[in-house]
Amino acid sequence: MAKDIAPDQPVRTDYAAPTSVDEALDWLQLLRSPRIGPVTFHKLLSEHGTARAAMEALPQVTASAGLKDYQLIPRDRVEREYAAGRKKGARLAAFGGALYSPVLAEIEDAPPLLWCLGDLDFLKRPCLALVGARNASALGQRLARAFAKGVGTEGLLTVSGLARGIDTAVHDASLETGTIAVVAGGVDVIYPQENLKLYKQIAQKGLIVSEQPMGMQPQARHFPRRNRLISGLSRAVVVVEAAIKSGSLLTARDAADQGREVMAAPGHPFDGRAAGCNQLLREGATLVRNAEDILLALPPSLPQGLLPLEPPETAPPMPQKTPPMDELRGRILAHLGAAPLPEDQVIRALGLPAAPVNAALVELEMSGTITRAPGGFLSLRG
Repeated sequence: MAKDIAPDQPVRTDYAAPTSVDEALDWLQLLRSPRIGPVTFHKLLSEHGTARAAMEALPQVTASAGLKDYQLIPRDRVEREYAAGRKKGARLAAFGGALYSPVLAEIEDAPPLLWCLGDLDFLKRPCLALVGARNASALGQRLARAFAKGVGTEGLLTVSGLARGIDTAVHDASLETGTIAVVAGGVDVIYPQENLKLYKQIAQKGLIVSEQPMGMQPQARHFPRRNRLISGLSRAVVVVEAAIKSGSLLTARDAADQGREVMAAPGHPFDGRAAGCNQLLREGATLVRNAEDILLALPPSLPQGLLPLEPPETAPPMPQKTPPMDELRGRILAHLGAAPLPEDQVIRALGLPAAPVNAALVELEMSGTITRAPGGFLSLRG
């Protein structure tokens, strides 16, 4: 078992991490059993010392709580989960063990076990969470990339959720400097499917982590728990774009509750995708405009430094096949917001030939959906 879960002194409890396959399976069986979440797991192990002793005590514990005929999850189910994880090349990091993130171990509901696919050494390196809207604007994605490249150059790993939009921009921009994707389903489940290539790149060059069982398809209830891990792995969280009611804002709330630094990029007051960031700033989050601002605002325990204000842009993507006009108009609108953007920047972000994009822009302008300001700046009509 030494290859999977290395022995080490517990971080904040008086019980030891697993040192054998049998002990790891005991942890997995207790954790996957009904009504056992991370907080209950830690409490049981603190009281009983081992997962095996905790499972033996559970019938009496549950009976005292008014639950009759309590049943643990069958042993063969967790054995199959463990075998599936090893077959995929994933490894378990156990709370209190040598492989586990000491920063994540600080939070109250730290997951007892994490499935990890990729470079587990990343769990010990300083991390910064960068999160934002799935329907991110072109400007927001550009800013996220600049943030990710800038902090990566200074030795920080980025942490995000592998969703479309800001998350995708963050992971893609920091593949070479290091990135961790925290997923809501199993580490072997690719979601969304459009990020298949990025998923494979992160598994090869970075790290994918999840507390969910192997093969688990992500469901709505999993994402809030995923979000607390994004902030829990990081000393600070930066929100690039977020609506008032969004998962990114929940991640920021988790960060504040966990004692992490919260930062946000300001946005145009008429752009709904910036409303969450602007609210965070009103509530006291640190305003950041570039990677230099982020580094200066980091807690003293993290590396700090100065960066150029304008990190070099990546090369524009190769032109793609032009989609149908309805789809093209929708993609253009997804990139635009209340803040004006240069027309050539929109065309570059789409990665499409200029002619069909210009034709779609004319239609949108004629219909009154967008406005064109002097100098070729485009924005959604208010």
